[in-house]
Amino acid sequence: MSAAYFITGTDTDVGKTTIAAGLLHAARVAGLSTAAGKPVASGCDLGPKGLRNADALALLAQSSLPLSYEEVNPFAFEPAIAPHLAAREAGVALTVQSLLMPMRELLAKGADFTLIEGAGGWRVPLADQDNLSDLAMALGLPVILVVGVRLGCINHALLSAEAIAQDGLQLAGWVANIIEPKTSRLEENLATLAERLPAPCLGRVPRLKPATAEAVAEHLQLDLLD
Repeated sequence: MSAAYFITGTDTDVGKTTIAAGLLHAARVAGLSTAAGKPVASGCDLGPKGLRNADALALLAQSSLPLSYEEVNPFAFEPAIAPHLAAREAGVALTVQSLLMPMRELLAKGADFTLIEGAGGWRVPLADQDNLSDLAMALGLPVILVVGVRLGCINHALLSAEAIAQDGLQLAGWVANIIEPKTSRLEENLATLAERLPAPCLGRVPRLKPATAEAVAEHLQLDLLD
């Protein structure tokens, strides 16, 4: 097996990294080698080794290949703002071309299971007229959509799925990350998502404390991916 996916979310703060780490852990438990990339991250902390992002570190921790931090997260910015704004303030030209080579190099390492994680939702701006979704298109990767289950998630999920299809990419699967357990008519909302999204649900992840990769992996089914 050698499979790679681009993982995105219906919005920011819907648990993309939590789910990505769970998927990577599930792959490792299944005996697969793993690698992950987060091409651009804002909201980083400055330490002795430079800027570090908590999400990128979580992905690195679940990568079985010996990767450096910079291979996982080549573009890191300190302010916790939209990546294109953080890059502009840092004087960095954040384009698809600048992200493409490091992610291709990561994919070329040939892990059995590789995830490339976006930032925020599907249509996140980069420099000029580029969007982060253009990177997924350039890489030609099937997409895993993390649906943050709360009021309004059906609209966000269906619009995201439509945009992914319009960009010519396959929606390989989606994960229901239940970030608001008290969502009214929760089961009915989940049933509607299952009926309307054109891909298998890889799992329903409840609100976990702590939401470790190991705990999340128990609620996911990798074998539903093509």
